[in-house]
Amino acid sequence: MNFALSVLRLMCLAWLWPVTLLKGSNTQNQRRHKDVYLGENTRHKHGGRIDFKTKKSDSTKSLLIKSEQLLRIEDHDFAMRPGFGGSAIPVGIDVQVESIDSISEVNMDFTMTLYLRHYWQDDRLAFPSSNNKSRTFDARLVKKIWVPDVFFVHSKHSFIHDTTMENIMLRVYPDGNILYSVRITVTALCSMDFSRFPLDTQNCSLELESCWYNRLYINFILRRHIFFFMLQTYFPTMLMVMLSWVSVWIDRRAVPARVSLGITTVLTMSTIITGVSASMPQVSYVKAVDIYLWASFLFVFLSVIEYAAVNYFTTVEEMKKLQKGKLPVSYDATQAMAYDGCFHNDIDVSPFPELPTTPSTTRTIPPRASSTEPPPTEGTRLWRKRSVGKNIRFIMSNSYMIDSYSRIIFPVAYLLFNIMYWCIYS
Repeated sequence: MNFALSVLRLMCLAWLWPVTLLKGSNTQNQRRHKDVYLGENTRHKHGGRIDFKTKKSDSTKSLLIKSEQLLRIEDHDFAMRPGFGGSAIPVGIDVQVESIDSISEVNMDFTMTLYLRHYWQDDRLAFPSSNNKSRTFDARLVKKIWVPDVFFVHSKHSFIHDTTMENIMLRVYPDGNILYSVRITVTALCSMDFSRFPLDTQNCSLELESCWYNRLYINFILRRHIFFFMLQTYFPTMLMVMLSWVSVWIDRRAVPARVSLGITTVLTMSTIITGVSASMPQVSYVKAVDIYLWASFLFVFLSVIEYAAVNYFTTVEEMKKLQKGKLPVSYDATQAMAYDGCFHNDIDVSPFPELPTTPSTTRTIPPRASSTEPPPTEGTRLWRKRSVGKNIRFIMSNSYMIDSYSRIIFPVAYLLFNIMYWCIYS
């Protein structure tokens, strides 16, 4: 009987032992899988290896209280400024200009990107610190505290950069001092004076103001580089004026050549003036570049008028010669000064027939009255003083002299104009 009970106990133990081993192995497998899972996550976060020191020194877990609790955000009404009811809170501001993006003369504004930093003290945000180190926060905490109401005066458009997140930084010190920094791009108005454009210097100011009625001025002195305008405006204008002088060196009978050259230079000057005016604001005063362009346009226009005068006086002179009989009857002035610019050689230039001598054509020369003045000695040159009217008539009767004088007068006058212009505006 005892033997049978012993055998029965052995059979029960043999049946229960595999079950215990199975449970033990399952528990070990679960622990192993859990360790593997945690290990993979840790490797993914820490670059392929587990750093238990970093895990233990995580500052977000070591803090006993949150930032809002440390700064006692919920204990105060931050819709009010610090020390409400007392004296004004001094706020320090500094600006670091990152770049001046654009300056527009047409819109009279300028665009720049800058860092705007504010400094003030708010005792409500003071916190205990054993190492006296500050804490830095992002834009989420800025929305929960009081910040100065600073804005840009005469701002047309401005925005805070938000790539990849809002470019706002808030630093709080244990004694309550605060640094608030923000990265802004602002487009502000600039009242420009273009009376000396493009040889001008502009004074543009960026103005910051608060509902405390204090205004901060930041002045920027902008000096324009002239080289761009020399290439785009002044040099082409000078070349067009010099090109118009070529007309006075062309034969006065070459009508198409001189007329087409004059019209081309006039139209080119009109194009240059229109292009410069389109890139400038519509102001009610004359700019320096306008004076130069319109004076140059006047020189070009006068060269066209000069040829018109030469052509007219030449035609009048030939018509007078025709009427006085100095030219053959078959001579046609419209052919000699044809509009095709060609000088026709089919004109009859045979000698005039001798006119018969008649009593009516015979002129009696009166005897010269005796003069008491002594005769001029050898080597003495007599000068006849002519009036202005006689000089003008003399030039009109010799129209080729207009071109001769113009070859000297036009360059000298334009040179004097340039000397005066650059001395005044440089």
